[in-house]
Amino acid sequence: MRTSLLIANLTLLFFIEPVAALDAQTLFSQQCSQCHGATLGGSAHGTALKGQIFQDTWATQKWQALASLSSTTMPPGEPDRLSTAEHAAVAKFIFTSNGLPVDAEAQQDESQETTGSDSWDGAAGVAEIARSRSNFKNSVVNGFKPVAQAELNNPDADDWLSWRRTLDGQAESPLKQVNKGNVKNLGLAWALAMQEGSAQITPIVRGGVMFLVQPGLVVQALKADTGDLIWQYKYPFPAASQTLGGPMRNFALFKDSLYISTYDAALIALDATTGTLKWRAVKADYREGYTHSAGPIIGNGIVLSGINGCERYKADGCFITGHDADTGEELWRTSTIAAAAAGTKGDTWGGLPKEFRAGGDTWIAGSYDVALDLFFIGTSQAKPWVAASRGMNVENSALYTNSTLAIRPKTGEIVWYYQHIPGETIDMEVGFERVLATIDDERYVFTVGKDGVLWQLSAKDGQYVAHMETMPQDIFEHIDPDNGRVTYRQDIREAGIGDTFKVCPGIYGGHNWQSMAYVSQLERLILPLHQLCGEMTGRQVEREVGEGGFGGDSKTLPMPGADGQLGKLLAINLQDRSVAWSHEQVAMFMTGVLTTASGIAFVGDLDRYFKAFDVDSGEVIWQTRLAAPTHGYPISYAVDGRQYIAVPTGMGVFRAMTAMMSPQIYQPANGQALYVFSLNDH
Repeated sequence: MRTSLLIANLTLLFFIEPVAALDAQTLFSQQCSQCHGATLGGSAHGTALKGQIFQDTWATQKWQALASLSSTTMPPGEPDRLSTAEHAAVAKFIFTSNGLPVDAEAQQDESQETTGSDSWDGAAGVAEIARSRSNFKNSVVNGFKPVAQAELNNPDADDWLSWRRTLDGQAESPLKQVNKGNVKNLGLAWALAMQEGSAQITPIVRGGVMFLVQPGLVVQALKADTGDLIWQYKYPFPAASQTLGGPMRNFALFKDSLYISTYDAALIALDATTGTLKWRAVKADYREGYTHSAGPIIGNGIVLSGINGCERYKADGCFITGHDADTGEELWRTSTIAAAAAGTKGDTWGGLPKEFRAGGDTWIAGSYDVALDLFFIGTSQAKPWVAASRGMNVENSALYTNSTLAIRPKTGEIVWYYQHIPGETIDMEVGFERVLATIDDERYVFTVGKDGVLWQLSAKDGQYVAHMETMPQDIFEHIDPDNGRVTYRQDIREAGIGDTFKVCPGIYGGHNWQSMAYVSQLERLILPLHQLCGEMTGRQVEREVGEGGFGGDSKTLPMPGADGQLGKLLAINLQDRSVAWSHEQVAMFMTGVLTTASGIAFVGDLDRYFKAFDVDSGEVIWQTRLAAPTHGYPISYAVDGRQYIAVPTGMGVFRAMTAMMSPQIYQPANGQALYVFSLNDH
């Protein structure tokens, strides 16, 4: 009786408004697809809303029950963003997409029919019309000087030519005009509102011109000292190709071209002077789930990039490519999934056929060492997340997932690899930035995974040198100091489908995409961390081509002993891997770190603060509060002798987590912009 009454009330509740008049697919795309995927297939941040497992779960329930669940939990942290009718429309869309029965559609009110003319009734209509109108005329970049590989290897101090400025990933600017004594005089030079969407951008600056790739793959050239727009190009992509809100962390500049990875698994080259398309090379079929979250870098004249969207079972898994910079021709393709046949001596995938070996995505752009002529890039974990869901165990290492790969740019040859976590089973990927640094005349690769473990490898041959646990972790019961081999806790090793285990750090880290930076004078890394823990439960996945997925339920929790201080900035001396200083705060850090030769580290956080730290002491020596959380990668450059500091703001897929973990911090749903600072003249 109680169940019948509940369903009856749900039915009454969700027929209050005419749900049929709503464009449910558009609504889902705008409000739900960032986490659950445009095709409902799920992502690292949201469960799949289609397929046999979903259908089995909901086949005996009505769509009103799904709408009720959604209205109390989705979007995370602000379910009231959608009206009752909108929650109902989304639930019916999900049911219909799965072939599950829904009630007959109501007839659309004639007053809501489209007439083809502009309607100026209501704020929403006016805003939409305003967004659709523009009479801006593109100009050209005058006097643009093409960028040679030698300049990428050693940029002019005034320029920011690559993702982390230099190809070694250090994110250190040699500029000193802004120093510890005058940083308090930083003021806003200019700002630019950007397109809505997930923003994790890195601008590039060359000769006083800033190039910017906004959400929605809107590319712009701007005067770097004033923010005046020179030209704009919008890449036309299929809506279904934009996953996780479409974060695009970086792009590349080489010769007179911009090289941009697209949502629909292509690579394009634009003329840097005019913004016109030079060529487009399709790397994979986006309809199979392939996409990009990171762009290319240039190594030895080759356009080098990886790919994402490899959680689904398909004939070809993830890969890295090298393209000709002038023509877009694909020169080579190297798989991130080891090809040894099932059951053979070299099989590291537990006997799984090739089509069921998933994962090995490259979420972050790599680094390049000119002396060694090696491209270093990190791969993510195997999919599904939990080994049991893959039909494997943690003893099956699943090469080349969760590894550092050293690749020859001209050929694609893997010169060496080091697998940080063989058989990974918690979504503890080590797929983030690779920072190259020379210590005592030896070249090393440094990287940090979600588990907070800092790895030091020989850049020449990939030999393990050392590691450092930058925060408390209980995932591994032992990390061998001689070779870095990790041993999981027993309960994690033995976890089967449906078993839940708690770990610290959790799937958001620890460390994540917010990259560390280097202080060359001190031989010190400045590393942003999240003090979070989590739970993981492995789930059954459908082992059919086109299916698969992440196959896990996760929950994020605060880290015990952190006393609510979720954000941490750590300074590490690389000579002995000692902690120079540590800064903890309530708000998580949401940008990469920028360091300057004047001894300052810039970084932004969730609470809308952009801060400057003294790299010697860790003291906050300047801060300013912006309109939205900082989000992306700050840079520094100079025009006509004036130094500028730029930082992007906005939100991305982390918002589902931050809304739950930091409810006391106001987090606007929009606010994508770029803020640029310089010293006040007075």
